[in-house]
Parts: sequence; C-alpha cells; structure tokens
Amino acid sequence: MDRGRPRRERPPRRRGRQLRAGAAYGCPSRHRSDGGPPVTAPASEDRLARAALTRLTEPGDERVGRWVREMGAAGVVRGLTGTGPAPKGAGRERLEGCRQRAAALDPQGDLDAVARLGGRFVCPGDREWPRQLDDLGDARPLGLWVRGGADLRLWALRSVAVVGARACTDYGSHVASLLGAGLARRGWVVVSGAAYGVDGAAHRGALAAGGVTVAVLACGVDVPYPRGHADLLDRIVERGLVLAELPPGGHPTRSRFVLRNRVIAALTRGTVVVEAEYRSGSLVTARRARRLGRQTMGVPGPVTSGLSAGVHELLREDAALVTDADEIAELVGGIGDLAPERRGPVVARDLLARAAAMVLEAVPGGSGGDADLIARNAGLSRDQTLARLYELQSLGFVERRDDHWKLAAPPSTSGNPKPPGRRPSARRGGS
Repeated sequence: MDRGRPRRERPPRRRGRQLRAGAAYGCPSRHRSDGGPPVTAPASEDRLARAALTRLTEPGDERVGRWVREMGAAGVVRGLTGTGPAPKGAGRERLEGCRQRAAALDPQGDLDAVARLGGRFVCPGDREWPRQLDDLGDARPLGLWVRGGADLRLWALRSVAVVGARACTDYGSHVASLLGAGLARRGWVVVSGAAYGVDGAAHRGALAAGGVTVAVLACGVDVPYPRGHADLLDRIVERGLVLAELPPGGHPTRSRFVLRNRVIAALTRGTVVVEAEYRSGSLVTARRARRLGRQTMGVPGPVTSGLSAGVHELLREDAALVTDADEIAELVGGIGDLAPERRGPVVARDLLARAAAMVLEAVPGGSGGDADLIARNAGLSRDQTLARLYELQSLGFVERRDDHWKLAAPPSTSGNPKPPGRRPSARRGGS
C-alpha cells in the first residue's frame, strides 16, 4: 500500500429512493415515532404510488390506467395531488377531488395495515400477479390487496367463477352449492363475490368439500361485507384468498360492485351464472368474460321464474348450458377432461339382439297372435321368428299358449299377491 498517496474521502451515503418516495407521499419513515420497530420495510416508489392511487381514484378507470402507462404511477400521483404536472385531460373537478382525498393519503400506512392482517399488496410485474388480468388493458387493476397464504397467480390458473342472484331461490342456492363442491373435488378454485345468495352458496360448497375458494370484494379486505358473511370471510381467509382493489377500510358502493365484476371475469377461466334477472350484475360478469375470450356458462331454471330469465337470455346469446361440475370442467379444462356420457337408464330390452328386438316389436298387443302373423310383422322367416320367440319366452318377455304368443304381463309393483285364477292384461312394450 502506498502510504504517501493522499486518502480519498468516501462520498456520503445517499438515502435510498424508497425513503424519498415515502416522504413524497406522506408515508411514515423507516422508524416509528415511538422508537419501536417498523411494521414493514418501506415499499418501492411504484408500489407506494399504486397503493396511493387505489385510494385517490376509482377502480377500473381506463383514463387513469392510460396515464399510468404513459407517465408511470408516481408521476400520476404527483400530477393528481398538485406536486407535479397534471395528467393530460384531467379536469378541474377530478383534480379537486383527488387533492381532497390526498389530505389523508398514507400509502405506507395502508401497506402496514394489510401486513398486520397477514396480507399484501400485489402489483403488475410481481411474481404473484395473475397475468390474465392484463387482458383488461387500461382497465386492469392498479394492484390487488390480498389476504390469505396461497399464491394468487397459481390459483387463478385453475379457477372458475360461480355467480348469480343475491335473492336466489332454494333451487339456485342448492345448485350453486353443488357446483362449488363439485368443482372443488375436481381440483378447481371457486371464485365469487362473497355476496348473499348464489355467491355465498358457491363459497360454502367449495369449503364443505374440502376445497379452496377466492372472494373478490367491492370494499377493503378488512371490511366484512355483507356483515352476515363475516364468519364466512374469516373461513375463506384461513383456507383461501380474499382480495380487493380498494385499500384497507374502503367501503362498497353500487358502482364498485359493477366494476369488481370485471376482475372476477378476467381472473378466471370461465364464468357460470346460476339464476339472474335481466338487470343482474352477474350478467355483466358473464358478458365481460365472453368479451375477454373466457368461457361463459349458464344453469337453466324454470321458464316461469324471473330469476332465471337473465340466464336464459345469456344462453340464447351462445353461452354454454351446464348442469353440473363435470360439464363445467369439460369446457374450461384441458384435453381429455371430459364429462361422462349422458344417457337414460338401461332396460332389459335394450340388451336384446336386433332380430330378437324385431320379433318382440312384432308381437301384437292385447291377445297376441300366432307365429305366422308375428313373422309377417317382423319381416323374418317363420323358423327365425320361432327361434327368437322361444328365446324371448325364456327371458320372460312373451308367453305361449299352444301356437299363440302374447306379451308377458309386467311384474307387479304393489307387493300384494295376485288373486288366484286372474292375470293382468298384457301391455305392449312391457319389460
């Protein structure tokens, strides 16, 4: 070492961009004011900005999505809060509203709040981000607040949405529960909105079958809405995922329910509607799914039920008719994931050879007929006909009285012995 060389002074360490970003958005610093340990490490500038935008703006705003694409999330936050140039096309009313909301803006506090619940904020570009949400274009979520331990991206790859009416009938609740349970048993993740009616039944069906489910909320992930589903949401957090676009404490509104539906549609492989009126939000979900190239399915109901009218309209628009989880899995699953063949019950006469079936059809009803008449009716020779008649007699299809053949009486189902000396009249086609 050259001791004669003057020692170079090391430049002072610069504070990281993460801390500067936190300060810019009014976030807590690395250390708490009470001297205790921090709740979470400061987030990156983009993550903080996206978290801030979930409180500044409404979900699904395509104009905001375009601004983020052009300016970056941090640039949009600065523009909307007055600390930077306003985004192009942002009107005075929008800017005033955002600046009012910015007064209480604390994105790092929101990140800390969801972390205390065991949750996280998942952003585009994260490993856990479901890339199918990118199909929404500028309307894709700015990020998703998530509670639950599972990997959202992996679960979304094999998920199906089951949605429908809140004020559903017993039939709708029963079917939704069966579909949720059936899909769960086949290894599919059931996604719904945690509302009363069909949504809740689908979640419960999946949980009851030992499966997993995802609830997409129109409020914050820490807000139990509806109140009556607080216990259900706790169970979903334990065994599944609860996610939302709104930050912690966000309250639901009518428009936010409608906008939430696009996330359900884009996140899943297909959407099944179980009972819906003409103006149901479930139809919005299904039609959005169809525009995104996802499978759209509906469960039929009584034609006299207004709660099935919307589903029937959807089926007329080329949605697939489904009745159970096997049929759903066939539509959204991979090659070879087929539903079992549907057919009625097999009866004894279905197993007859063709010639025997022709002879049986040729035996006249009522008092029957002789072999010559039966042969003419069957279009077979007399010898062939006799051979088949003896075969049918041994199987219990026909009875013989001398040269006269007639259909055997069907077996009694009453459980009472027949009166002696009386026989019920033979009926054609009995088996």
